[in-house]
Amino acid sequence: MKTSLVAIVLALAGFASGLQTTTPQSPTATPQAPAPAQQKKEIKDPAEYNAYVNAVQQKDPAAKISGLEAFVTQYPNSVMKEDALEALMGAYQQTGNQQKMVDAAQRVLQANPNSLQALALLTYNARANVEAGKDPQKNLADASQYGTKGLQALQSAQKADGMADADFAKLKTQAGIIFNGAVGFAALQNKDYKTAQQNLRAAVEGEPNDIRNVYPLALAYLTATPPDNVNGLYFIARAANLAAGSPGQAQIEAYGKSQYSKYHGSDQGWTDVLAAAKTNPLPPSGFTITQYVPPTPAQQAHDLVNGKTPDDIKKLSFADWELVLSAGSPEDAEKVWSVIKGVPLQMEATVIQAAPTEVRVAASQDDIDQKRADIVVTMSGPIPARLMPKEAGTFDFQGTPQSYVASPFVMTMDNGALLKAAAPAKKPTAHHHTTPSKQ
Repeated sequence: MKTSLVAIVLALAGFASGLQTTTPQSPTATPQAPAPAQQKKEIKDPAEYNAYVNAVQQKDPAAKISGLEAFVTQYPNSVMKEDALEALMGAYQQTGNQQKMVDAAQRVLQANPNSLQALALLTYNARANVEAGKDPQKNLADASQYGTKGLQALQSAQKADGMADADFAKLKTQAGIIFNGAVGFAALQNKDYKTAQQNLRAAVEGEPNDIRNVYPLALAYLTATPPDNVNGLYFIARAANLAAGSPGQAQIEAYGKSQYSKYHGSDQGWTDVLAAAKTNPLPPSGFTITQYVPPTPAQQAHDLVNGKTPDDIKKLSFADWELVLSAGSPEDAEKVWSVIKGVPLQMEATVIQAAPTEVRVAASQDDIDQKRADIVVTMSGPIPARLMPKEAGTFDFQGTPQSYVASPFVMTMDNGALLKAAAPAKKPTAHHHTTPSKQ
């Protein structure tokens, strides 16, 4: 939300306050026709009238403040009290006295709890304090409270005497942006994503170029459960465009790109989203982003062995064999098992548990990380005490696969034998299984 929004609200308040009076009538004035339903406010006391007019017509903000403060003190029950206080908000804003401006807004609400101008100023101020780190908990609650009250007041707001229809429409629009933005912002902090999406979207539709609402709207979509990735990615791209030239641009764009790649499977097409968001404030009709659906373990297993010769299969890592044997179709599993069953293999693994005649080891990186044995080796003879492998140490061995259990995966080998510390160059080694590249 831009500072100009609250400035416009205050300017409209001041404009209206300067027009909402009629000249006091003399006792001999000609009787007027019946007044319409919404009458102009009338000051009947000439002294009161002059004091008010002289105050609001001052060009110097300090002089206007002095005159208006004197007016509300001298005439606390004036029909123009609310207007005078609203004009005070604008005058204090001109002088940069934020605290006095806020105090004047509070005084306006005492006179009229539904004042759009006062509610907009207090809502804006509370949100700005949160963003500046000033008593965030209290100010966040205030921003939500004033914003909610402001949205309610908009429903029954009536145009002030003397205000042009266009000015009233502008006041409602700008106040609505402030109210919706603050309510949505507060909802996002409180993880009320539905409310955040609804109100921030309304604020962005009212002012599409305000990054203070566009960016949190993107987060409201992306961090919800479940997330709305299509809208979220569009608005994060929009925020990146609006942040052009600012210190935060690179961070916003990097975050958007990472979320896009996570959802789409690659960063292909991200620049197209950035280009669309640069020229279109809101997602164009039909805009979408294709979600990447990763292959199932069975599909990955099939891809590993599909079209491969027995020699190719022998060269796969133990983790690849494990994936095919544990998650592949019976046909794919047989392609692997027929190649390695009964064939002496030289391997390197991590010791999970060791005994003289049996060693349990982990040969795939996933099982090493989980400290779970995926191979049980029955030794051809007892291991000498001086050569007994230590837990979590490296175990170089030869073994012959005889059987396996698919889930949880465990392969049994017999004829186990110790090898030298450095195993032969072509032995199968332990690796993570790598998911096929995302296209």
